[in-house]
Amino acid sequence: MTTNLTALEERILNGFQRDFPLEPRPYDRVAGSLGITEEELLDILGSLQERRVVSRIGPVVKPQTVGASTLAAMRVPKNRLKKIAGIVSSFDAVNHNYEREHKLNLWFVATAADEAGVEGVLNEIEKQTGIDVIALPLLTSFHIDLGFDLK
Repeated sequence: MTTNLTALEERILNGFQRDFPLEPRPYDRVAGSLGITEEELLDILGSLQERRVVSRIGPVVKPQTVGASTLAAMRVPKNRLKKIAGIVSSFDAVNHNYEREHKLNLWFVATAADEAGVEGVLNEIEKQTGIDVIALPLLTSFHIDLGFDLK
């Protein structure tokens, strides 16, 4: 990894990508296993986000089991890609976006409480960017392990 991580940061990121404790104070449990306080852990996680080492800390839920979501794509002129990606990322309903080498070069996932909410988000993105959004709803699901070993 190109970002300089402390040994503790690396332990946190490598050790808790899976099997995060589901209990009232999970960060307290994780912190205790690392020999630090819950407040220290939350400060470290906040720092990792501020430094853009991680973009999001949260669960990954099987698609269409809680609310609704869709993969979406846009054809964005190269000279506007950074600005449009920023607009797309500003929506709470979008948890990430990324550039692809294709005519449809900006891809993202939009989530909402229901299908109407997803449609509303996509419409608002079109309105704010002036660019059509193509919804690519899930037809067949595949499990992909999203954990990344930092070593």
